[in-house]
Amino acid sequence: MKKFIVGSRRSQLALTQSKQFIDLLKAKNPGVEIEIKEIVTKGDKIVDVQLSKVGGKGLFVKEIEAALYNKEIDFAIHSLKDVPSELPEGLTLGCIPDREDPRDAFISKGHIKLADLKEGAIIGTSSLRRGAQLLNQYPHLKIEWIRGNIDTRLKKLETENFDAIILAAAGLNRMGWSADVVTEYLDPETMLPAIGQGALGIECRIDDLDTLSLLATVHNSETEICTQAEREFLRLMDGSCQVPIAGHANMKEDEIEFTGLIMSPDGKEKHKITERGIDPIQLGAKVAESMQQSGAQKIIETLNNTPQSN
Repeated sequence: MKKFIVGSRRSQLALTQSKQFIDLLKAKNPGVEIEIKEIVTKGDKIVDVQLSKVGGKGLFVKEIEAALYNKEIDFAIHSLKDVPSELPEGLTLGCIPDREDPRDAFISKGHIKLADLKEGAIIGTSSLRRGAQLLNQYPHLKIEWIRGNIDTRLKKLETENFDAIILAAAGLNRMGWSADVVTEYLDPETMLPAIGQGALGIECRIDDLDTLSLLATVHNSETEICTQAEREFLRLMDGSCQVPIAGHANMKEDEIEFTGLIMSPDGKEKHKITERGIDPIQLGAKVAESMQQSGAQKIIETLNNTPQSN
């Protein structure tokens, strides 16, 4: 059996989830040989600027995709929420494995719950999606941006002037840190997750049949269906990192239920639509069409055409 080379970002979380995925592959394919190639992306290098201000699409994947094109690696392990809704020609998502918890985790000093924070309390987040939803429901709170890997953000909560931070539950779970730090998990009704949150996207060349065959052994078709609806909504809404956009799908009996959300960054304008359907692409498109009819497109056009300053 050939040796497979897998591309991964160099962060602690990326390497941890890559090793966990490789263990999954090896359990299904005894004897397979897999080696990790660490790749530093543009998004890893930018640590002092909010990603939305530098055009966030593809910031964590482009260098890794270049390695795929150059055949330096056979496949790449991404957090699916970092993967743009349209892939470059010749590349495909060869596998989407079991999804981790898609929710956001609220972490505060003194384990004070979100609803109990006092006026003026400062929440650290680098996500416009999280900030807009917080301001919509808790306008008395202050949002300040925070960058860094999850361990860096946890340290900043302790050492800097933050009362709380919000992180993806999936990353904390994969690192084994949730039990020690999480104050509460935020229900999607309170904090709708990012598109693809909790899922991994395993990218490879579309003509690499050996790799596609290997990845098929750990593919989760239900996760694929749900994330297809989410990513089609993102694609049609042209949801850049400058737009507070969210979406989450899950299976309800024989149907997919998908909720899409678009907001103004200040949280004052909100468009939230839930639909059910059988075909994920059609469902994502249906919610996108309803969004466009509701006026959400105006938010996107305004934000996408607004010059970004550092």
